[in-house]
Amino acid sequence: MSQNLETTYNPKEIEPKLYEKWCESKYFHAEVDRSRKPFTTVMPPPNITGRLHMGHALDNTLQDILIRYKRMQGYNALWIPGTDHAAISTEVKVTNQLKEEGIDKKELGREKFLERTWQWKEEYAGTIEGQLKKLGVSCDWDRERFTMDDGCSEAVEEVFIKLYEEGYIYKGSRIINWCPVCKTSLSDAEVEHEEQDGSFWHVKYPIVGTEDFLEIATTRPETMLGDTAIAVHPDDERYKDIVGKTALLPLVNREIPIVADYYVDKEFGTGAVKITPAHDPNDFEVGKRHDLPEINVMNDDATINENGGAYAGLERYEARKRIVRDLEEQGYLVKVVPHSHNVGTHDRCHTTVEPLIKQQWFVKMEELAKPAIEAVKTGELKFVPERFDKIYLHWLENIRDWCISRQIWWGHRIPAYYCDECGEFVVARQMPETCPHCGCTHFTQDEDTLDTWFSSALWPFSTLGWPKQNEDLDYFYPTDVLVTGYDIIFFWVIRMVFSGYAHTGKSPFHTVFIHGLVRDSLGRKMSKSLGNGIDPLEIIEQYGADALRMTLVTGNAPGNDMRFYNERVEASRNFANKVWNASRFILMNIEGKEITEPEASELLPGDRWILSKCNRLIREMTENMDKFELGIALQKVYDFIWDEFCDWYIEIAKQRIYRAEEEPESANAALWVLKTVLKDALKLLHPFMPFVSEEIYGKLVPEEESLMMSAWPKYREDRNYPEAEDVAEHLKAVISGVRNIRAEMNVPAARKTKIYVVSEDEKLCHGLDMLKDSIIRMSCASDFIIQHNKDGIAEDAVSVVVPDATAYVPLSELVDFEQEIERLTKEEARLTKEIARATGMLNNEKFMSKAPEAKVQEEKDKLVKYQQMLEQVKERLEGLKSRQS
Repeated sequence: MSQNLETTYNPKEIEPKLYEKWCESKYFHAEVDRSRKPFTTVMPPPNITGRLHMGHALDNTLQDILIRYKRMQGYNALWIPGTDHAAISTEVKVTNQLKEEGIDKKELGREKFLERTWQWKEEYAGTIEGQLKKLGVSCDWDRERFTMDDGCSEAVEEVFIKLYEEGYIYKGSRIINWCPVCKTSLSDAEVEHEEQDGSFWHVKYPIVGTEDFLEIATTRPETMLGDTAIAVHPDDERYKDIVGKTALLPLVNREIPIVADYYVDKEFGTGAVKITPAHDPNDFEVGKRHDLPEINVMNDDATINENGGAYAGLERYEARKRIVRDLEEQGYLVKVVPHSHNVGTHDRCHTTVEPLIKQQWFVKMEELAKPAIEAVKTGELKFVPERFDKIYLHWLENIRDWCISRQIWWGHRIPAYYCDECGEFVVARQMPETCPHCGCTHFTQDEDTLDTWFSSALWPFSTLGWPKQNEDLDYFYPTDVLVTGYDIIFFWVIRMVFSGYAHTGKSPFHTVFIHGLVRDSLGRKMSKSLGNGIDPLEIIEQYGADALRMTLVTGNAPGNDMRFYNERVEASRNFANKVWNASRFILMNIEGKEITEPEASELLPGDRWILSKCNRLIREMTENMDKFELGIALQKVYDFIWDEFCDWYIEIAKQRIYRAEEEPESANAALWVLKTVLKDALKLLHPFMPFVSEEIYGKLVPEEESLMMSAWPKYREDRNYPEAEDVAEHLKAVISGVRNIRAEMNVPAARKTKIYVVSEDEKLCHGLDMLKDSIIRMSCASDFIIQHNKDGIAEDAVSVVVPDATAYVPLSELVDFEQEIERLTKEEARLTKEIARATGMLNNEKFMSKAPEAKVQEEKDKLVKYQQMLEQVKERLEGLKSRQS
């Protein structure tokens, strides 16, 4: 079988073929193996609401890099994939799909609607799996999970019942976030706050029995219909005499008490605030303290209900306009002040949410949060980077009870059953036979479903079979690292941590590796509204998965956002081509040859240098990978392969390869080093660019089963050659210096020159002498002469100063003085004419007054450029003429 590679790298052909081979060979699959240490991670399950975006591509690329790295290190690496049912989002998608077909969700009914939603799941979960495979992710597809599969559903039911029995889950009336479009409750984490322009409406509330009034400012005039008190600060001297009195609620003409409460900021505004317990979470708490009635004035669709009197039936913002108009007409409106403030919106449909008082299911969070807080403070759980500790702790230390019930059909249905006779409920795994309160035998299950994050919170252990105790759970749990974006620390990470402690007694992972968002080239968040989203599959189709992966990781630092440029993808593809072409050259030269490890004496300084550089790269990259500095690690292997290996060592080695017949031992040594270093370089590159590295490795080392199953390279003390590195660095400096001189003097490649190196360092001289042939070929030299002094070197020789040595090139060999003087004289004349032309135009009043400003500036710029060029030409001419004489 030929070891040669195709002329060009074609990812479209190679990537699908390799992925299929990996899957068929079960390389991604992991089983319990007590002889090996496990490394486990779980995929943040993508929502089944559509195609993957660039953020998913970044997230899964980072996970794949880590899992491939750990697998090569010998760990029994398990990466569990899966998808999330995404309750509200998916329900909205299916509902809209039905609308397009002219079908009303309610008329269809719950069971039929769920059938359609499962069909949606099957389609989109399959699409997502296909996309992930295109990216090259090496997760264990045999263990793929879904948040509503039987096992995960059993875990959800177990947790709900357990928390209910322990008193952590309760049902009660509290202020919750309500989405009037999706018509469901939301947790605090599902509410995004955005800056909106609004107003403060200042309203007079008459004090009953007096001629006085209190001035109240509100941003939501429509909620005043549900006011049940006015509050002032207990220590506010202005209002001590009226506490206990009543005020008349404008428009409604209902008397409401004036109460004293420390919630009020007496320094803000008038120091008096209206209290609407059914429409504000802070007012709700004030209402509880003062035993105030709770009057909800809003329907589920954000229209005013019957408690709104004359405004009943109006949409909330229409009601606001009418109320403000009536307040003004009746003399209650004092003034309107523009005010910009944060408004809560549903993160899925972006509708402004309404705080409403409703009967919902809640989880008591204060006690559950304590172990999760302690985990970070003791270091049992770490964030990378550490600064995300503060966000995590701030959220947990200020957490409120979690509203877990949702008024939708798609999701895990709450296992609570209501007696049809007495209305009491029973929480159970299945419908009870008789009611423990009245003995009735007819029950109705709670209509609500659970918050999506209730099931996602169990993901690290529910995917391993919990609540059943099994080998997988015992061996692979707790998992090791969670990779996720900083945007779901609140939603998901926190809930997984406190759930892990509550149900398994352990943190579900020891490290949370946080990455940022992928933004467009202008730094904007990718979104449908901006139309700036980039489909990762389109990039893969055009450039290949390796190029996309490399682009996403290059320059990527933990926790930081990154900008996506197509130019960077092209650069990544160019790198893949560079690796391919360099490998192809090596494979062509080793094919048919038996390459053996050379004796130490047969290795030249250049050989030792590249072995030493590769050895150090192994140590540094391993350290970077262990610190999650993946962007730094990739940059190092990129620099090594492109610069050190391809641009320098391969060029150094070519001379010996071409003289294989005359010096077979030297050629063998060079080819062995090329093969050895390429082999290690491909291993180091593999986690980042798995396809191109695997394809080349299969040709380079055909006796091995697969690169992805090979061992990660280890640092070797016997491959540490500092003296050889020193010699090679001098070689590079000399060659680069000579190349620069030739470029500056426009010396054609065909013109050969002697190079002299003067140094008193014997080891350096000996090392450079051993590389003489390579230096001559790479610097277009006719000879390379090493000596301890400047004897015999022309006075006019151009010098290149390097540490402990100086290189000289005789000027007479670089330049044909007569020819160069003639060329420069012509250039001097040309530039003089151009300067005269530009000066004439700029002194022409007609041109200056009529020409466009851009044209005038263009001529000014040309004049400056020509003057600078003429000065350089004259200086060069003067130097040549003086040397000639």
